[in-house]
Amino acid sequence: MALFNPYPKSWQFNQSCIITSKMIICHFGNVKVVRGVNSGHEFRKLIFQTTSASRRLAHISQDKLPLVTFQFEEYLVMKGKQVNNSLDEVVPLRHPIKIHEAMRSSLLASGKRVRPILCIASCELVGGDESLAMPIACALEMIHTASLIHDDLPCMDNDDLRRGKPTNHKVFGEATAVLVGDALLSLAFEHIASNTRNISPDRVVRAIAELSTAIGSQGLVAGQMMDLESEGKEVSLTELEYIHVHKTAKLLEACLVCGAKMGGGNTTDIEKVRKYARCMGLLFQVVDDILDVTKSSEELGKTAGKDLVSNKGTYPKLMGIDKAKKFASELMIQAVGELAYFDATRAAPLYHVANYIANREN
Repeated sequence: MALFNPYPKSWQFNQSCIITSKMIICHFGNVKVVRGVNSGHEFRKLIFQTTSASRRLAHISQDKLPLVTFQFEEYLVMKGKQVNNSLDEVVPLRHPIKIHEAMRSSLLASGKRVRPILCIASCELVGGDESLAMPIACALEMIHTASLIHDDLPCMDNDDLRRGKPTNHKVFGEATAVLVGDALLSLAFEHIASNTRNISPDRVVRAIAELSTAIGSQGLVAGQMMDLESEGKEVSLTELEYIHVHKTAKLLEACLVCGAKMGGGNTTDIEKVRKYARCMGLLFQVVDDILDVTKSSEELGKTAGKDLVSNKGTYPKLMGIDKAKKFASELMIQAVGELAYFDATRAAPLYHVANYIANREN
């Protein structure tokens, strides 16, 4: 059994802090700040207020932190299986056999299912049931898979390996891979419209609008376009952030916001979730850039070092590895800070997902 701790042991702040269930004592140079805490919500709010100025990690005594029992690994496995079962039903092997076989090959490959799990966790965060979010969660995985298939094509990133297997176009041919991406994209919206139950049409339409914007010419496509145009060129940090916010973060943001909308979240809920998601989306890409230059192809399940070979702008390239890691830590702090607004038990999966994404190995 894993114990959930919203402030993981690996985090270290640059000031010394001692925390009890009723008090936080922090030393800033020669200044000691003592504050009383009367509730769990006040505790979480205070710790982030106290550290937000520097946004750095600090060592905190583990045995003095309030813990909420949460079995994160079991949660990932359980939700992943439910998503996989649903996806298996959505794309049966039928005529034309080749296109559906190719769709299933990529869609049912051994992915982490981070995006649909984030969608479900966000729905549950605001009090909704998993069943409300499952159709759009599956649609998000279809869209993500479609984007990967197209991204791997020779005319785009030209990759031969994805999720530890040959890419779709290597197995089925380029023409089929293009059609597979198109089919998954259209099936995603059909699945939302046909299978969403017990949610008002207005909420469903707003979620579809959110998702459509995230993957269109002002979202994922914009990021991909700018990424292609930046190859072999020097880009600034501002330009790099634009690319990654649109290419990666926008879809992750849609996962969480759509989940909250399907779960019945109010305006404040959705805004908090959106801010968390924006940090998480950029965090995902910063970590991806770091892994690309620190891990092997076997460890990643995809071709390592491609960004370096193609002379693409990355955070390690522009900032250096150490500063890129520090930036990732800052993004994690900001993301987790937004969760302090919510009930700690319901927010537990998202605390853990943040830690999981920040510390992933592939």
